[in-house]
Amino acid sequence: MTTDEKILYKTRVLEVCSRQLLKTTENLKREMDDCQQMANDYGPPKDRYDAFRSQMLRKRDFFAEQMSKANQELAIISSIKPQDIKKKVEFGAFVMTEKQNYFVAASIGKIALGDDSFFCISPAVPLFKVLSGLKAGDTAKFNDNTITIKDIF
Repeated sequence: MTTDEKILYKTRVLEVCSRQLLKTTENLKREMDDCQQMANDYGPPKDRYDAFRSQMLRKRDFFAEQMSKANQELAIISSIKPQDIKKKVEFGAFVMTEKQNYFVAASIGKIALGDDSFFCISPAVPLFKVLSGLKAGDTAKFNDNTITIKDIF
């Protein structure tokens, strides 16, 4: 892959990750609103141990926490510049291996990009700790599997 192709590919990866996180935040916002609406429709607390209303408000708060985390991950993704081509496995690197591809940014999970797929992983996961600092052509052992790095950008 040429440098221009790598920049274009990384730009597409960042766009897909951003869209995924925006979709997640929209879904979480809708769930929060639904929980709040159900609590409101139920009316004022019947007594101080009103279980249904409390449950709805707890669920709303749970979704709010998840939304906050998704917004933090979106900020992390937004901070990555596709023109910054990496030479070793580090934050912001797209890592191509023989079996699987990884994007080191945030814990989003498996992402499809056309016919390709990759895992968007956080620098906090054990796999990153094993691969960190390695360069193209290097190998590493993780969970009894040998990982050979084909390319990094």
